[in-house]
Amino acid sequence: MKRLLPALLLGGACFAGGAFVARPTAPDEITVPMLRTAQQLFGLSFTDAQLDSTRRNLAGYRDSYEALRKIDLSNSVAPAVVFDPRPLRLRQTTLSGASSAGKLAPLPGRVKLPANRDDLAFYTVRQLGELLRTRQLSSEELTQFCLARLRKHDPKLHCVITLTEDLALQQARQADQEIRAGKYRGPLHGIPYGAKDLFSAKGYKTTWGSVPYKDQTLNEDAAVVERLREAGAVLVAKLTLGELAQGDVWFGEKTRTPWDVTKGSSGSSAGSASAVAAGLVPFAIGTETLGSIVSPSTACGVTGLRPTYGRVSRAGAMALSWTMDKAGPLARTAEDCALVLAALTAAGPDARDPATLQAPKMFSYAFGTNLAKLRVGFVKAAFDQKYPTQANDLASLEVLRKLGVELVPIELPAIAPGALRFVLTAEGAAAFDDLTRSGRDKEMVLQNRSAWPNTFRSSRFIPAVEYLQAQRVRSLLIEQMDEKLKGLDAYIAPSFSPNLTLTNLTGHPAIALPNGFTAAGLPTTITFMGQLYEEGKLLALAKAYQDATEFDEKHPVL
Repeated sequence: MKRLLPALLLGGACFAGGAFVARPTAPDEITVPMLRTAQQLFGLSFTDAQLDSTRRNLAGYRDSYEALRKIDLSNSVAPAVVFDPRPLRLRQTTLSGASSAGKLAPLPGRVKLPANRDDLAFYTVRQLGELLRTRQLSSEELTQFCLARLRKHDPKLHCVITLTEDLALQQARQADQEIRAGKYRGPLHGIPYGAKDLFSAKGYKTTWGSVPYKDQTLNEDAAVVERLREAGAVLVAKLTLGELAQGDVWFGEKTRTPWDVTKGSSGSSAGSASAVAAGLVPFAIGTETLGSIVSPSTACGVTGLRPTYGRVSRAGAMALSWTMDKAGPLARTAEDCALVLAALTAAGPDARDPATLQAPKMFSYAFGTNLAKLRVGFVKAAFDQKYPTQANDLASLEVLRKLGVELVPIELPAIAPGALRFVLTAEGAAAFDDLTRSGRDKEMVLQNRSAWPNTFRSSRFIPAVEYLQAQRVRSLLIEQMDEKLKGLDAYIAPSFSPNLTLTNLTGHPAIALPNGFTAAGLPTTITFMGQLYEEGKLLALAKAYQDATEFDEKHPVL
C-alpha cells in the first residue's frame, strides 16, 4: 500500500499523497498557483517546491515596494545610475574640451532685408542673425513677426500650447538694447525660437502635452531655456508634443504637417517640426528617445539634429527614459543646428544632469573639413532593400560621391536592437509610476493598445533581472558599434530602419536631412550619423550636402 506523503503547505495549496490540493488563502497571500501562472509570462519553469521557497522573499519584496511607494518621487528625480555611451576605448582617454567654438563658413555675400517682409519666414538663423547684427532689423520686429505668424497659422497646424508673448517681448527689447550698445552675444542674439513643452519655463505652464498635466507649472527654467537666454535667443512659444512624448496627438488636437494639414506631423517633437517647417519660428528645441526628432523632421521636411547622448543637458525637461532621452534643435539647415548646439553646450557640463559630465566641454565647428579626406560608411544592406524612399536616398549617396566623399559599405552589429526596446518602456513606467497606480492615466487622450497607459501597465511585468540583462547586452552593442565604425568619420542610413533604434540605444549623434519628396508631395529625409561627440564633422558633412542640393530651401505654401 502506497504510504501517504506528509502534506506540504504551499500557500493556497498543499501536496497530500503527491496530489496538489487547493485550500483557502488570505486575500493578499502569494500562492504557488499564482506564481506558477506568473512565471509563464517570463518563460520560466521552476518546480512547485522551488516556487514555494520563493514566497516569503516575494512577500518581503512586495512590502518593500509598498514602503517605497510612500516616498514622493517627482518626474525630475533620476535614478542613482548614469548611462555611459562611451565604449571602453573612449573611457580610457580624456575627452578634451574645445577652447573655442571654431569658425563658421563665410556668408555668401551681404544679407539684405527682403522687399517682401513675409520672406523672412524662411530665412535661416544665420541670415536673420546677420540682419539683427547689422541692425537692418530689430529683434522686437522679428519677434512680433513670429508671434503674428504663430497666431495666424496655429488654428490649422495645432503646433502651439502656450505663446510666451510677455517674456518674448521683454527678451527682444533687451536684445535690441544690447546690440545697439555693442554687446553682441553671437548669431542667436535676438533670434526667436520655440521649445517643446516638456521643457520648463518660469511663469508658464509645462504641460508635457498630456491631460493629467495640462495645468502643471514648474517654477524653474530648463537648462536649454537658460542657455539659449544666455546666447540672447528669444522664447516665443511652448510647442506641442504628443502626450508624454509619444506621437503627435496632445490634449488639444493632433499637430499637422504644413505640407498637408490633413496629416499629422509625427512625433513626439510634433510642434517643433511643424512650426519650423511653416516658417513660424527660425528654430525650435525638441527631444528624441526613439525617433522623436528624426520622424517629425521627415514629416515636416526640416533639418533635425539629435546630438550625442549626454551632450545637451536635460535638466528641467520631462524624463521618459533616463538612459535614452536626448535634446536637440530642429531648424532649416545643418548650419543653423550647429549654431544652436554651440549655444546649448557653451557652458559645458551641467551637474544637474550627470550624463553631461562625460562629454567634452563644448561643441566645436568643423566647417573647414576637407570632404575628400572623410571616410563615410553607408549601410549597404539597408539601401539595397526595396522601400518607398529608396530612389531619393540613392540619389543622396550619389551627391556625396560627386563631392569627393569616400563612401564605404558597412554592416551594423548582429545584435537585433529591437529586442532592447523594452528598456525605454520600463524606464517610462518608472518615470510615470504614480500616474499609472493612481488611475489618472485614464484621463489621457489615447487609450489604444500602443498608447502609454497600456504600455506603462504592461511594463510593470518586466522583471528587473531582464532589464539589467538588456543593459548588459547594450554594453556589448556599444562595443560592437565602436568596432564597426573604426576608421570612419560618419555613416549614412535610411531614416527609418533598425539603425534608428540602434543609434538611440548607443547614443550616437544623427541628423535628418530633407532629400526629396514622395509622389504625394510629402517630404522625405536621409539620416547621417557621426562618431560619439563628433557633431562637428557630422554637421560639416551635412552642410556640404545641403550646399550641393536645394531640398532644405523648399517650404510649404500656407
